Amino acid sequence: MTAHCTVGAVACHFAPSVGHITGIDITPEMIWQALKAQADRGLANMTWQVGAAYTRSFADAAFSLVITRYSLHHFQNPPAVVSELIRVLEPGGRLLIADVAQPSDKATGYDEIELLRDPSHVHALTREEFAGLFVSTQLGPARFAEYKVEMSLESQLSASFPVPGGADRIREMLREDVGVDRCGVGAHWVGSELHYAVPIVVGVAAKLR
Repeated sequence: MTAHCTVGAVACHFAPSVGHITGIDITPEMIWQALKAQADRGLANMTWQVGAAYTRSFADAAFSLVITRYSLHHFQNPPAVVSELIRVLEPGGRLLIADVAQPSDKATGYDEIELLRDPSHVHALTREEFAGLFVSTQLGPARFAEYKVEMSLESQLSASFPVPGGADRIREMLREDVGVDRCGVGAHWVGSELHYAVPIVVGVAAKLR
């Protein structure tokens, strides 16, 4: 199994259920955090690699399961990344992608907020773009599911690195978006706290050949 690891949460979750996991991330600090998570849980069947997802780091058909979660919105060319994920997947193996995906009329508003909160954000895929990632002669029919990640705006901002002035602009935008939902996150008040919920789509498909 291979996973785009960030801090290793997904890889560590799957480790007890698989023979071996290789985690990859382009940021060395993320790999260090993943190593710590592995050590804290006493997991031995894991290796880590600093590298980009779209480079040919692994052999063809090297893995039986390939997972990426919350990463595609950071890439300039998600279809190229997914093509590489399919290449390293063995026939019969499964590809799992989970990421934010917005209705086409919400994606621009969401991108405005995320680019203020996280300069590494590139683009939130539309639902159509997300489904299109699984349109391949090498993949069988895809199955999709959805869930939402709700959070307090202030908690999220405290864990983020907004651009200068970005936090105040985000607060203003989401206050104005309550009851409007131009940004696709259902901004709402919980008592005196402003909350919002990010829509996540999960797609799974098996490789045919």
